[in-house]
Amino acid sequence: MRGGVVQITWHDAQPVLTLDFHSLTNLLATGGADKDIKLWALVQSEAQKKAPTACYQTSLPPHHSTAVNVLRFSPSGEQLASGADGGELAIWKMQSDDRHTWKVLKTLSFHRKDVLDLQWSTDGAFLLSGSVDNSCIIWDVNKGAVHQILDAHLHYVQGVAWDPSGQYLASLSSDRTCRIYSRKPQKNKAKGQENLNYVCQHVVSKGEFQNLGDTKLSSARHHLFHDETLPSFFRRLAWSPDGSFLLAPAGIDKLSSASPTCNTAYVFSRNDLARPALQLPGASKPIVAVRFCPISFTLRGSNSAGFFKLPYRIIFAVATLNSLYIYDTESVAPVAILAGLHYAAITDIAWSSDAKYLAVSSQDGYCTILEFENDELGSPLSLTAATEAKIVAKTSEESPVPKTEHMQVDENRVTIAVEEKARIQISKVEDNEPKEKNVEIKGLEKQGDPSKPARKRITPVAIEKS
Repeated sequence: MRGGVVQITWHDAQPVLTLDFHSLTNLLATGGADKDIKLWALVQSEAQKKAPTACYQTSLPPHHSTAVNVLRFSPSGEQLASGADGGELAIWKMQSDDRHTWKVLKTLSFHRKDVLDLQWSTDGAFLLSGSVDNSCIIWDVNKGAVHQILDAHLHYVQGVAWDPSGQYLASLSSDRTCRIYSRKPQKNKAKGQENLNYVCQHVVSKGEFQNLGDTKLSSARHHLFHDETLPSFFRRLAWSPDGSFLLAPAGIDKLSSASPTCNTAYVFSRNDLARPALQLPGASKPIVAVRFCPISFTLRGSNSAGFFKLPYRIIFAVATLNSLYIYDTESVAPVAILAGLHYAAITDIAWSSDAKYLAVSSQDGYCTILEFENDELGSPLSLTAATEAKIVAKTSEESPVPKTEHMQVDENRVTIAVEEKARIQISKVEDNEPKEKNVEIKGLEKQGDPSKPARKRITPVAIEKS
């Protein structure tokens, strides 16, 4: 793995707030506080140790009058959704004769305030948006109209995610709750068909303390997520490509009322979305975004200490305000940690469709590009993410709570103790790093004394919607 901060003028030195890769061309789209949307081609260096760089291709026609907060290409790559301040939301369409030319297809108007996150349905027919107006909206893209409004949050909705099978939606808000919505179609008697409809199934908010010296739970409870003082606009959560688990950022954990708060990301198993199944190791800064690699990989079989019972490896990136962690489902420790990349908060993460590149945007006006060499992440699985999603979808039809073995999290290992060092190293490329700024790549230290009893995990509770 090689790469670093690409020091070019991305958005006139203004914050880069979002980025996403086009699945067909691998062009990188970026959006920023300058109200512009730009397309970039990543250029691989011929020198062995040189980091990749980005070459400007074009800017989309001026449309947004405010900062662009989120960009997401549709699964087919034919459309691009962009969300901005002031509730601005647009659908762009790629012109067939020129993949560098995009035109506004529809303008979606209903949000009253800033749009912070977007997620397409797997078939590209619907779009889910989250906004500062405290609501999520499901849009019918073909009609360009509101399909359903989910407005139960009490504060900003800063992250949304759509289950690949379409069975669940998830939203994360600065009201310190993660809401899980389940699909319950409504019959349309006039047309004799079922309409897409979602109802809130779980509201995950608080967890109970577990005292080390007592097996009884105390009556006190603590919040599982940061409040509105989190210094970030975003809490970008995501489903795994196969739909087996949901990963939620902006988490906090406390062992007891007197213990310090540590930052974490919570993993929700599809088998039980009412409470986190486990949590990732504590980070020094709040976690603001997560993103899954679109390709699954074969098992390496080198580590039996993993927490996921999956017949393949899934890789995902976790971004704190100032660091990037890369995990896989076969290992306990992150496979790589990159610290000190940017001077300001990280805002978004994106993987290229071939898993060759990983891009990170920041409020300091720069982006980091990481390049993975052939088979560095492992041997790609012939089973595509789309096929994996079909497996989950088929199981979902049989039971609302799938019981299949390949979709479980090993809950016998509920407290994560890091037992290995990060094993992927990245070459430092001084030409692409900010001057006088050191990029640290390291493994996590072991937590706790192995001779002492293992820490008992908190028991989160879910508030069911009445």
